[in-house]
Amino acid sequence: MSMLTGEFRNTLDEKGRILFPAKLRSELAGNVLIVTQALDRCLWLFTPEEWKTVSSKLMEAASPFSEKNRLVLRRFIAPAQELEFDKSGRLSIPQSLREYAALSKDCILLGVSKYIELWDAESYRHYIEESEASFRGAAEELGSIFF
Repeated sequence: MSMLTGEFRNTLDEKGRILFPAKLRSELAGNVLIVTQALDRCLWLFTPEEWKTVSSKLMEAASPFSEKNRLVLRRFIAPAQELEFDKSGRLSIPQSLREYAALSKDCILLGVSKYIELWDAESYRHYIEESEASFRGAAEELGSIFF
């Protein structure tokens, strides 16, 4: 798998399907993605290989005897579902995950190197506006990174 990057606007149809951008699809080795709830009320989509790595690390680090760890496992691992592209290059997003991310017709897909985020377009716009000050501070903290 190459690096998944880019911002793409697409629509969710009445059956909960979204056409996946050809640029992102071409970077995937297979025809399947794992989708789960993410932070910030969006969805994260992983290749099966990347999901195996991420979920294994999380399961190794988390104790079922820790309340906080159980919360993370229940919110991240438990809702994960395997989705397969249809012949038209669409993914059918399950109703429970559409509701979690408040997905409406207009959506944003963001390639974030090793995973993809799926946002409701209006929610993403609000997130960007509300996080501007935090973004500037976070960028300042990375000041030692050189290009």
